[in-house]
Amino acid sequence: MSSETTVECPMNALLRMLMGPWTSYILWTLRQQGPQRFGALKRMIPGISSRVLTERLKMLGDAGVVHREPLMTIPPQVTYSLTQRGAELSPVLDALDALARKWSQENAHAGQAIAQQASVADQEANMLSTID
Repeated sequence: MSSETTVECPMNALLRMLMGPWTSYILWTLRQQGPQRFGALKRMIPGISSRVLTERLKMLGDAGVVHREPLMTIPPQVTYSLTQRGAELSPVLDALDALARKWSQENAHAGQAIAQQASVADQEANMLSTID
């Protein structure tokens, strides 16, 4: 029997963390808006449930990317912020943001071009139908 060693991609754990549902959106929001309380963060991320936000924040906290700062007030207040490790993701998040905006613009322009082509085709079809 031979023993095989598995070489895992060094980025695997990081990419798995970032790919989780809502994770990149939470990180991007904390990157853009700075430290936020739970309710404010939830309002900034339309469509996320409290349960999922709680799970994601816990996972990010366990990964050392997000810091949870509880205040012993009534009612309790908790503020979330990026740790130093989370801040190290800033260039990656900024690059993804720039790429997403570029692709969105390209898609919008492509959509306009397709709409214009469809309009021209409709006009040509209408002209042909009037000739018949």
